[in-house]
Amino acid sequence: MPGALDGVLVADFSRVLAGPYATMLLADLGATVVKVERPGSGDDTRGWGPPFAADGQSTYFQSVNRSKMSIALDLGDPADAAAARRLADEADVLIENYRPGGLSRFGLDFDQTQQRNPGIVYCSISGFGADAGRDLPGYDLLVQAMGGLMSITGTNEPTKVGVALVDVLTGLHATVGILAALHHRQTSGEGQHLEVTLLGSLQSALVNQVSSVLGAGTIPTFLGNAHPSIAPYEVFQTADRPLVLAVGNDGQFRRLVEVLGIPELADDPVFAVNAARVEHRSELVARIESVLCRESADHWQALITSAGVPCGPINDVAQGLQLASAIGIDPVVEINDARRDQPHRQVANPVRYSGTPVSYRSAPPHLDEDRAAVLDLLAARAAGQ
Repeated sequence: MPGALDGVLVADFSRVLAGPYATMLLADLGATVVKVERPGSGDDTRGWGPPFAADGQSTYFQSVNRSKMSIALDLGDPADAAAARRLADEADVLIENYRPGGLSRFGLDFDQTQQRNPGIVYCSISGFGADAGRDLPGYDLLVQAMGGLMSITGTNEPTKVGVALVDVLTGLHATVGILAALHHRQTSGEGQHLEVTLLGSLQSALVNQVSSVLGAGTIPTFLGNAHPSIAPYEVFQTADRPLVLAVGNDGQFRRLVEVLGIPELADDPVFAVNAARVEHRSELVARIESVLCRESADHWQALITSAGVPCGPINDVAQGLQLASAIGIDPVVEINDARRDQPHRQVANPVRYSGTPVSYRSAPPHLDEDRAAVLDLLAARAAGQ
């Protein structure tokens, strides 16, 4: 079946993570994505390793570049810059994460591109925007620090999240914006310029934490694995390994303490309602952990889950994939690319479509692997074929 974005051409002038993540999602939906890279080195993430896969590619690069075509263009070379402009002129979508204004001297900024291609949906991704923050480098770690995420993450000191989460969130916001802009173009014929920042995406994703500042003047700090507004909602030690309890309401709390053999806590004014439990978190944690430490995590998970209370052990990444497979989510796909000696394994797109399923057409490309195919594609589109 055709993908939802079949026939859409995406010119991908982005690198590293936020932009490539967005363009990979568009490719999953059927769009043709042409990845423009620097000659010689290509996308920065091609060299980000170890680990490297069997074919020599970095696994970081592979994580966000499936189903794309690669062409290496030196924008300082007149012929290559002309090819880049042809791509922009034929594209439905252009994504870039150059320093704000960095593409203007090549005739590839929004204003010049729109003059030649009025329907272009042009998405600019930056760390801190095109105004006063234009000179701040858009690195995920820097945004986690300056945007406040590290101040609420960690135990004894501010800590970054274990993956470049802000880049991923920004890629998701960019994808949503692009899809909305394509819908608007379908009804109006008009393209537009989207600007997405890592800082803005992070602050949107801080949800309740930023709301506590705006609504109550309360500045949150790190609580380790605890939740600022819910208890018990954190990690507990059992007889063999850690277990997470995520008790979201008073009914779940009552069922939990019944399973643990301490039902009196549900009627104790100190613990009966959530606000009181948050206030007396330390005492509550000690009472619960004194029981959990008597049996294994698997023992408690079976009992507590059967009572309708959310809980589970802390898995590593491989165990997380095994769990998803065991419950039928099918988290891994194998891409059979005729250009490769063996199937390429990737984590699957998490959305299932009944009518326009995602597609995995090719493995992440080698640098400039698709130059001839890209130039033929542009010639065909220009000829109206």
